[in-house]
Amino acid sequence: MGFQDSPRPTVAPCSRQPARTPLARRARAALDCWSKSGVYSRLVEPIGSVILKPFERLLRIDLPPRQSAFLWGPRKAGKSTYLQTAFPAAVTFDLLQTDLMLDLTKRPALLRERILALPPARRKASPVVIDEIQKVPALLDEVHWLIEHEHVRFVLCGSSARKVTRGGTNLLGGRAWRFEMHPLVSEEVGDLDLLRALNRGLLPGHYLDEHYRRSLDAYVRDYLREEVFNEGLTRNVPAFARFFEAMGYSHGELTNYANIARDCGVDAKTVKEYYQILVDTLLGTFVEPYARRQDRQVITKASRFYLFDVGVAGALTKRRLAEPRGEAFGRALEHLILMELLAHRSYRSLHYDVRFWRTKSGLEIDFVLGDGEVAVEVKGSSRVDDRDLRPLLTFHDLCRPRKVIVVCTEPSPRRKDGVDLLPWREFLARLWAGEILS
Repeated sequence: MGFQDSPRPTVAPCSRQPARTPLARRARAALDCWSKSGVYSRLVEPIGSVILKPFERLLRIDLPPRQSAFLWGPRKAGKSTYLQTAFPAAVTFDLLQTDLMLDLTKRPALLRERILALPPARRKASPVVIDEIQKVPALLDEVHWLIEHEHVRFVLCGSSARKVTRGGTNLLGGRAWRFEMHPLVSEEVGDLDLLRALNRGLLPGHYLDEHYRRSLDAYVRDYLREEVFNEGLTRNVPAFARFFEAMGYSHGELTNYANIARDCGVDAKTVKEYYQILVDTLLGTFVEPYARRQDRQVITKASRFYLFDVGVAGALTKRRLAEPRGEAFGRALEHLILMELLAHRSYRSLHYDVRFWRTKSGLEIDFVLGDGEVAVEVKGSSRVDDRDLRPLLTFHDLCRPRKVIVVCTEPSPRRKDGVDLLPWREFLARLWAGEILS
């Protein structure tokens, strides 16, 4: 038919029949491990195959009548699985199906014809899901018509907003709310294994994968090819590949376009465009500097760039963490805390700013939240001393934040000179409980 109803799997009790082949034995061992670790809350085994109940995601797409939505997120974040769970009765057009994608590219009106062929009650009962919408942006005109004239609701899902936003495409004039799917967060995983998360990242498949290094390497190469080169976003393949490597090694630092341009053999303007490609394809984000007032001693122009996932960043820099200490561990922990903050503001619909503060003398705070309400410094250390508190105390005297926090690996919370020193797990628990920002 070219489109499909979302599957409704038959669930049966898990069978413990002995595995008869090496592959089956390895699969059973992995499933037992995941079950014991609480990664999956239940194992079910229908006829001839095993189905896992996935992580329960915090994202909620609750649409009132006549309201549609965009759902954006990087590949393998779990968007399709989430939509199958959230809208089990939805009619789905999956543009990863080549024949369907080609048919709709040649004649976008085919979408309207197929939806109008559905019984009226059926097409209004649940949103129509279009997966990988960026592959055929012209469909948005048909979507617009169906929303206006037939009151059909849509959930439009994609992993790259660039072709949609940069091509003069119809963005539905506010008729579709924007949602984002982030990698897993601590609240979804439960008992988060910190070193596992920092080494593997928090894309669901990578976090669970014992062969995560191969998977991460393949993921980076696939993104370079599919999201950038095959989309025609840049034609200078060697220069962009050099940029990607240079960007990895300056990850989380003040972005110096001129230095990176020299490393890549292109000009600074091109480097800025390369960074924007990564932002538009949901591969990363900029954290801008915070400055409440004009102050010559505070850096206000240079920003920091972070990739969307700590594991992907580690794959680019060949980082391997064996123990929770050292400079590389501290940088990775900082990145993980940022991932949690970005997901928290999105899933809780708070939309507060996440910025950093740095003076020309070198005093620095990793994250300033909201309008300077909360200052958060991340230390990959099991013992925070008085020198570590100096930037926070200086910022407190200047900007008077409501909360001043050090996230660290100390075993227990403590408070010193008005600064809360919180173990990373305690900070994340308070964050998701609404005790940091709400």
